[in-house]
Amino acid sequence: MNHLEKIASKLDAYGLDAMLVTSEPGEFYAIGFHGEGAVVVGKQETRYFTDSRYIEAAEHQVTGAKITVTTRTVSQKAMVVQAVEEMGIRKLGIEEGYMTVQDYQSYEKVLSCQLVPAQQLLTDLRAVKDGEEREALIHAQRISEKAFEEILKFIRPGMTEKEIAARLVYDMLRFGAEKMSFDPIVVSGPNGSLPHGIPSDKKVQEGEFITMDFGCKYQGYCSDMTRTVALGEPSEEMKKVYYTVLEAQKAGIAAAKAGVRGCDIHNAAAKVIEDAGYGAYFGHGFGHSVGIEIHESPNANHSNQDPMPEGVAVSAEPGIYLPGKFGVRIEDVILLTQDGCEDITLAPKELIVL
Repeated sequence: MNHLEKIASKLDAYGLDAMLVTSEPGEFYAIGFHGEGAVVVGKQETRYFTDSRYIEAAEHQVTGAKITVTTRTVSQKAMVVQAVEEMGIRKLGIEEGYMTVQDYQSYEKVLSCQLVPAQQLLTDLRAVKDGEEREALIHAQRISEKAFEEILKFIRPGMTEKEIAARLVYDMLRFGAEKMSFDPIVVSGPNGSLPHGIPSDKKVQEGEFITMDFGCKYQGYCSDMTRTVALGEPSEEMKKVYYTVLEAQKAGIAAAKAGVRGCDIHNAAAKVIEDAGYGAYFGHGFGHSVGIEIHESPNANHSNQDPMPEGVAVSAEPGIYLPGKFGVRIEDVILLTQDGCEDITLAPKELIVL
Protein backbone atom coordinates (compact mmCIF):
# COMPACT_ATOMS: atom_id res chain seq x y z
CA MET A 1 0.00 0.00 0.00
CA ASN A 2 2.72 2.46 -1.05
CA HIS A 3 1.69 5.37 -3.29
CA LEU A 4 4.81 7.50 -3.23
CA GLU A 5 5.39 7.28 -6.98
CA LYS A 6 1.82 8.41 -7.69
CA ILE A 7 2.19 11.42 -5.41
CA ALA A 8 5.58 12.35 -6.88
CA SER A 9 4.21 12.11 -10.42
CA LYS A 10 1.62 14.82 -9.63
CA LEU A 11 3.96 17.39 -8.09
CA ASP A 12 4.71 19.22 -11.36
CA ALA A 13 1.00 19.55 -12.15
CA TYR A 14 0.55 21.41 -8.87
CA GLY A 15 3.72 23.48 -9.24
CA LEU A 16 5.33 21.80 -6.23
CA ASP A 17 8.82 20.63 -5.43
CA ALA A 18 7.52 18.31 -2.69
CA MET A 19 4.45 17.40 -0.64
CA LEU A 20 4.36 17.43 3.16
CA VAL A 21 2.01 14.72 4.42
CA THR A 22 1.14 14.90 8.12
CA SER A 23 -2.42 13.56 8.45
CA GLU A 24 -3.07 9.99 9.58
CA PRO A 25 -4.96 8.98 6.40
CA GLY A 26 -2.47 10.82 4.19
CA GLU A 27 0.47 9.14 5.86
CA PHE A 28 -1.12 5.72 5.40
CA TYR A 29 -1.91 6.42 1.75
CA ALA A 30 1.64 7.59 1.07
CA ILE A 31 3.66 4.88 2.80
CA GLY A 32 1.14 2.27 3.97
CA PHE A 33 1.95 2.86 7.62
CA HIS A 34 0.31 4.46 10.65
CA GLY A 35 3.04 6.10 12.69
CA GLU A 36 1.99 9.62 13.67
CA GLY A 37 4.86 10.95 11.60
CA ALA A 38 5.57 13.30 8.72
CA VAL A 39 6.33 12.37 5.11
CA VAL A 40 8.15 14.70 2.72
CA VAL A 41 7.55 13.38 -0.79
CA GLY A 42 9.92 14.85 -3.36
CA LYS A 43 10.37 14.15 -7.05
CA GLN A 44 13.51 12.10 -6.52
CA GLU A 45 13.36 11.04 -2.87
CA THR A 46 11.06 10.69 0.12
CA ARG A 47 11.86 11.18 3.78
CA TYR A 48 9.80 9.87 6.67
CA PHE A 49 10.11 11.04 10.27
CA THR A 50 8.55 9.27 13.24
CA ASP A 51 9.29 8.73 16.92
CA SER A 52 10.61 5.84 18.98
CA ARG A 53 7.16 4.28 19.43
CA TYR A 54 6.96 3.47 15.73
CA ILE A 55 10.51 3.39 14.40
CA GLU A 56 11.06 -0.38 14.63
CA ALA A 57 7.79 -1.18 12.88
CA ALA A 58 8.44 1.52 10.27
CA GLU A 59 11.85 0.07 9.44
CA HIS A 60 10.18 -3.29 8.77
CA GLN A 61 7.16 -2.01 6.84
CA VAL A 62 8.02 1.23 5.02
CA THR A 63 9.77 1.06 1.66
CA GLY A 64 10.83 3.79 -0.74
CA ALA A 65 11.59 6.37 1.94
CA LYS A 66 14.57 7.34 4.08
CA ILE A 67 13.38 6.77 7.67
CA THR A 68 14.64 8.88 10.57
CA VAL A 69 13.65 8.70 14.23
CA THR A 70 12.91 11.92 16.06
CA THR A 71 14.59 12.58 19.41
CA ARG A 72 14.13 14.79 22.44
CA THR A 73 16.56 17.28 20.94
CA VAL A 74 15.61 17.04 17.25
CA SER A 75 11.86 17.30 16.66
CA GLN A 76 9.79 16.24 13.70
CA LYS A 77 9.41 19.86 12.64
CA ALA A 78 13.17 20.39 12.79
CA MET A 79 13.67 17.36 10.55
CA VAL A 80 11.19 18.75 8.04
CA VAL A 81 13.12 22.04 8.04
CA GLN A 82 16.35 20.15 7.38
CA ALA A 83 14.75 18.13 4.57
CA VAL A 84 13.46 21.30 2.90
CA GLU A 85 16.94 22.79 2.91
CA GLU A 86 18.78 19.64 1.79
CA MET A 87 16.26 18.77 -0.92
CA GLY A 88 16.19 22.33 -2.28
CA ILE A 89 12.43 22.68 -1.82
CA ARG A 90 10.99 26.09 -2.70
CA LYS A 91 7.29 25.18 -2.87
CA LEU A 92 5.98 22.63 -0.41
CA GLY A 93 2.43 21.31 -0.66
CA ILE A 94 0.39 20.85 2.51
CA GLU A 95 -2.85 19.10 3.45
CA GLU A 96 -4.87 22.18 4.31
CA GLY A 97 -7.94 20.05 4.98
CA TYR A 98 -6.18 18.40 7.94
CA MET A 99 -3.45 20.78 9.12
CA THR A 100 -4.51 23.03 11.99
CA VAL A 101 -4.00 26.77 11.84
CA GLN A 102 -1.56 26.41 14.74
CA ASP A 103 0.54 23.84 12.87
CA TYR A 104 0.47 25.91 9.69
CA GLN A 105 1.67 28.99 11.52
CA SER A 106 4.44 27.09 13.31
CA TYR A 107 5.71 25.56 10.05
CA GLU A 108 5.49 28.90 8.28
CA LYS A 109 7.73 30.51 10.92
CA VAL A 110 10.57 28.01 10.54
CA LEU A 111 10.50 26.92 6.89
CA SER A 112 12.46 28.74 4.21
CA CYS A 113 10.01 27.67 1.48
CA GLN A 114 6.49 28.64 0.45
CA LEU A 115 3.64 26.51 1.85
CA VAL A 116 1.08 25.73 -0.85
CA PRO A 117 -2.40 24.31 -0.13
CA ALA A 118 -2.46 21.06 -2.14
CA GLN A 119 -5.01 18.83 -0.45
CA GLN A 120 -6.64 18.18 -3.82
CA LEU A 121 -3.55 16.34 -5.04
CA LEU A 122 -4.07 13.60 -2.47
CA THR A 123 -7.86 13.76 -2.59
CA ASP A 124 -7.91 13.06 -6.33
CA LEU A 125 -5.39 10.23 -6.05
CA ARG A 126 -7.19 8.63 -3.12
CA ALA A 127 -10.52 8.79 -4.94
CA VAL A 128 -9.41 6.28 -7.58
CA LYS A 129 -8.75 2.88 -6.03
CA ASP A 130 -6.04 0.63 -7.43
CA GLY A 131 -6.05 -3.17 -7.35
CA GLU A 132 -4.61 -3.54 -3.85
CA GLU A 133 -7.03 -1.00 -2.45
CA ARG A 134 -10.01 -2.71 -4.07
CA GLU A 135 -8.94 -6.06 -2.64
CA ALA A 136 -8.72 -4.57 0.85
CA LEU A 137 -12.14 -2.93 0.50
CA ILE A 138 -13.70 -6.20 -0.65
CA HIS A 139 -12.06 -8.21 2.14
CA ALA A 140 -13.32 -5.71 4.72
CA GLN A 141 -16.77 -6.05 3.20
CA ARG A 142 -16.69 -9.84 3.49
CA ILE A 143 -15.81 -9.57 7.18
CA SER A 144 -18.80 -7.28 7.74
CA GLU A 145 -21.09 -9.64 5.86
CA LYS A 146 -20.02 -12.58 8.03
CA ALA A 147 -20.84 -10.49 11.08
CA PHE A 148 -24.25 -9.74 9.54
CA GLU A 149 -24.92 -13.45 9.06
CA GLU A 150 -24.11 -14.03 12.72
CA ILE A 151 -26.20 -11.14 14.04
CA LEU A 152 -29.29 -12.52 12.32
CA LYS A 153 -28.91 -15.66 14.46
CA PHE A 154 -28.26 -13.59 17.60
CA ILE A 155 -31.11 -11.05 17.68
CA ARG A 156 -34.01 -11.83 19.98
CA PRO A 157 -36.88 -9.71 21.36
CA GLY A 158 -35.84 -8.01 24.59
CA MET A 159 -32.22 -7.43 23.58
CA THR A 160 -31.02 -3.85 23.69
CA GLU A 161 -29.68 -1.91 20.75
CA LYS A 162 -26.37 -1.71 22.62
CA GLU A 163 -26.16 -5.50 22.91
CA ILE A 164 -26.66 -5.92 19.19
CA ALA A 165 -24.04 -3.26 18.41
CA ALA A 166 -21.57 -4.90 20.79
CA ARG A 167 -22.04 -8.27 19.12
CA LEU A 168 -21.42 -6.76 15.68
CA VAL A 169 -18.14 -5.29 16.91
CA TYR A 170 -17.12 -8.58 18.54
CA ASP A 171 -17.84 -10.62 15.43
CA MET A 172 -16.08 -8.25 13.04
CA LEU A 173 -12.97 -8.38 15.23
CA ARG A 174 -13.32 -12.15 15.53
CA PHE A 175 -13.45 -12.51 11.76
CA GLY A 176 -10.28 -10.50 11.14
CA ALA A 177 -11.09 -6.79 11.31
CA GLU A 178 -8.33 -4.44 12.49
CA LYS A 179 -10.88 -2.10 14.03
CA MET A 180 -14.23 -0.54 13.22
CA SER A 181 -14.70 1.92 10.36
CA PHE A 182 -16.98 3.87 12.76
CA ASP A 183 -19.11 3.20 15.82
CA PRO A 184 -21.97 0.94 14.69
CA ILE A 185 -25.44 2.41 14.39
CA VAL A 186 -28.17 0.12 15.71
CA VAL A 187 -31.62 1.71 15.99
CA SER A 188 -35.04 0.10 16.29
CA GLY A 189 -38.67 1.07 16.10
CA PRO A 190 -39.13 4.86 16.54
CA ASN A 191 -35.36 5.28 16.93
CA GLY A 192 -35.00 4.15 13.32
CA SER A 193 -36.03 7.60 12.12
CA LEU A 194 -32.64 8.87 13.36
CA PRO A 195 -30.24 8.28 10.42
CA HIS A 196 -27.20 8.51 12.71
CA GLY A 197 -28.86 7.36 15.91
CA ILE A 198 -26.71 6.03 18.75
CA PRO A 199 -27.40 2.51 20.10
CA SER A 200 -29.34 2.85 23.33
CA ASP A 201 -30.72 0.74 26.15
CA LYS A 202 -34.01 0.46 24.26
CA LYS A 203 -35.11 -3.17 23.87
CA VAL A 204 -36.05 -4.42 20.42
CA GLN A 205 -39.62 -5.63 20.12
CA GLU A 206 -41.80 -7.71 17.82
CA GLY A 207 -43.23 -5.73 14.95
CA GLU A 208 -40.31 -3.32 14.71
CA PHE A 209 -37.65 -2.59 12.15
CA ILE A 210 -34.01 -2.78 13.26
CA THR A 211 -31.55 -0.76 11.19
CA MET A 212 -27.87 -1.70 11.50
CA ASP A 213 -25.18 0.46 9.87
CA PHE A 214 -21.68 -0.88 10.46
CA GLY A 215 -18.29 -1.54 8.94
CA CYS A 216 -14.71 -2.46 9.71
CA LYS A 217 -11.17 -1.86 8.54
CA TYR A 218 -8.92 -4.40 6.86
CA GLN A 219 -5.39 -3.45 5.80
CA GLY A 220 -6.36 0.16 6.49
CA TYR A 221 -9.47 0.26 4.26
CA CYS A 222 -13.11 0.57 5.33
CA SER A 223 -16.23 -1.40 4.68
CA ASP A 224 -19.66 0.16 5.12
CA MET A 225 -23.04 -1.51 4.95
CA THR A 226 -26.55 -1.01 6.26
CA ARG A 227 -29.35 -3.51 6.49
CA THR A 228 -32.82 -3.02 7.93
CA VAL A 229 -34.55 -6.18 9.15
CA ALA A 230 -37.99 -6.80 10.66
CA LEU A 231 -38.36 -8.46 14.04
CA GLY A 232 -41.65 -10.25 13.58
CA GLU A 233 -44.15 -9.60 10.83
CA PRO A 234 -43.97 -6.01 9.51
CA SER A 235 -47.01 -3.88 8.74
CA GLU A 236 -48.05 -3.05 5.19
CA GLU A 237 -46.71 0.47 5.61
CA MET A 238 -43.36 -0.91 6.74
CA LYS A 239 -43.22 -3.18 3.69
CA LYS A 240 -44.10 -0.32 1.36
CA VAL A 241 -41.36 1.90 2.75
CA TYR A 242 -38.82 -0.92 2.69
CA TYR A 243 -39.39 -1.80 -0.94
CA THR A 244 -39.49 1.85 -1.94
CA VAL A 245 -35.99 2.26 -0.47
CA LEU A 246 -34.82 -0.92 -2.19
CA GLU A 247 -36.11 0.25 -5.57
CA ALA A 248 -34.48 3.64 -5.01
CA GLN A 249 -31.17 1.98 -4.27
CA LYS A 250 -31.44 -0.16 -7.39
CA ALA A 251 -32.22 2.93 -9.49
CA GLY A 252 -29.18 4.77 -8.12
CA ILE A 253 -26.93 1.78 -8.73
CA ALA A 254 -28.26 1.45 -12.29
CA ALA A 255 -27.40 5.10 -12.94
CA ALA A 256 -23.93 4.84 -11.40
CA LYS A 257 -21.15 4.91 -13.95
CA ALA A 258 -17.81 6.63 -14.41
CA GLY A 259 -18.40 10.00 -16.07
CA VAL A 260 -21.90 10.44 -14.63
CA ARG A 261 -22.34 13.41 -12.31
CA GLY A 262 -22.72 12.64 -8.63
CA CYS A 263 -25.98 14.58 -8.53
CA ASP A 264 -27.45 12.49 -11.36
CA ILE A 265 -26.78 9.26 -9.47
CA HIS A 266 -28.42 10.76 -6.39
CA ASN A 267 -31.39 12.09 -8.33
CA ALA A 268 -32.10 8.70 -9.92
CA ALA A 269 -32.67 7.26 -6.44
CA ALA A 270 -34.36 10.34 -5.01
CA LYS A 271 -36.96 10.33 -7.82
CA VAL A 272 -38.17 6.87 -6.79
CA ILE A 273 -38.65 8.03 -3.22
CA GLU A 274 -40.26 11.30 -4.34
CA ASP A 275 -42.68 9.51 -6.67
CA ALA A 276 -43.73 7.22 -3.81
CA GLY A 277 -44.65 10.25 -1.70
CA TYR A 278 -41.74 10.08 0.73
CA GLY A 279 -39.49 12.79 -0.71
CA ALA A 280 -39.64 14.86 2.47
CA TYR A 281 -38.23 11.95 4.45
CA PHE A 282 -35.00 11.43 2.50
CA GLY A 283 -32.67 14.23 3.51
CA HIS A 284 -29.13 12.93 2.95
CA GLY A 285 -27.14 12.04 -0.14
CA PHE A 286 -27.28 8.77 -2.03
CA GLY A 287 -23.67 8.01 -1.20
CA HIS A 288 -20.16 9.02 -0.20
CA SER A 289 -16.77 7.73 -1.22
CA VAL A 290 -15.18 5.06 0.97
CA GLY A 291 -11.50 4.22 1.42
CA ILE A 292 -8.94 4.82 4.13
CA GLU A 293 -11.58 7.02 5.73
CA ILE A 294 -15.24 6.16 5.95
CA HIS A 295 -16.24 9.49 4.37
CA GLU A 296 -14.10 10.54 1.42
CA SER A 297 -14.69 12.44 -1.82
CA PRO A 298 -16.28 12.62 -4.32
CA ASN A 299 -19.90 12.13 -3.27
CA ALA A 300 -23.03 10.99 -5.05
CA ASN A 301 -25.26 13.70 -3.62
CA HIS A 302 -27.53 16.46 -4.89
CA SER A 303 -24.80 19.11 -4.87
CA ASN A 304 -22.00 17.32 -6.72
CA GLN A 305 -22.09 18.59 -10.30
CA ASP A 306 -18.82 16.89 -11.27
CA PRO A 307 -18.49 13.61 -13.19
CA MET A 308 -17.55 10.69 -10.98
CA PRO A 309 -14.15 9.14 -11.83
CA GLU A 310 -13.57 5.56 -12.84
CA GLY A 311 -12.38 3.45 -9.91
CA VAL A 312 -14.12 5.38 -7.14
CA ALA A 313 -15.72 3.34 -4.34
CA VAL A 314 -18.98 4.93 -3.27
CA SER A 315 -21.75 3.92 -0.90
CA ALA A 316 -25.29 3.39 -2.19
CA GLU A 317 -27.51 4.20 0.78
CA PRO A 318 -30.90 5.84 0.26
CA GLY A 319 -33.28 5.88 3.18
CA ILE A 320 -36.72 6.93 4.37
CA TYR A 321 -37.14 8.15 7.94
CA LEU A 322 -40.63 8.67 9.37
CA PRO A 323 -40.35 10.63 12.65
CA GLY A 324 -41.76 8.83 15.66
CA LYS A 325 -42.52 5.69 13.64
CA PHE A 326 -39.57 3.94 11.97
CA GLY A 327 -36.84 4.28 9.38
CA VAL A 328 -35.35 2.18 6.58
CA ARG A 329 -31.89 2.40 5.02
CA ILE A 330 -30.19 -0.11 2.74
CA GLU A 331 -26.52 0.36 1.91
CA ASP A 332 -24.01 -1.32 -0.38
CA VAL A 333 -20.63 -0.15 -1.67
CA ILE A 334 -20.12 0.04 -5.44
CA LEU A 335 -17.01 0.50 -7.59
CA LEU A 336 -17.59 2.69 -10.65
CA THR A 337 -16.41 1.41 -14.03
CA GLN A 338 -16.57 2.74 -17.60
CA ASP A 339 -19.58 0.52 -18.29
CA GLY A 340 -21.44 0.87 -15.00
CA CYS A 341 -20.47 -0.32 -11.56
CA GLU A 342 -19.57 -3.39 -9.54
CA ASP A 343 -21.55 -3.94 -6.35
CA ILE A 344 -19.03 -5.44 -3.93
CA THR A 345 -21.69 -6.06 -1.25
CA LEU A 346 -23.12 -9.57 -1.43
CA ALA A 347 -25.43 -9.60 1.60
CA PRO A 348 -29.11 -10.15 0.69
CA LYS A 349 -31.36 -7.10 0.33
CA GLU A 350 -34.80 -8.63 0.19
CA LEU A 351 -36.69 -7.92 3.40
CA ILE A 352 -35.55 -10.31 6.15
CA VAL A 353 -38.11 -11.15 8.84
CA LEU A 354 -36.63 -12.63 12.02
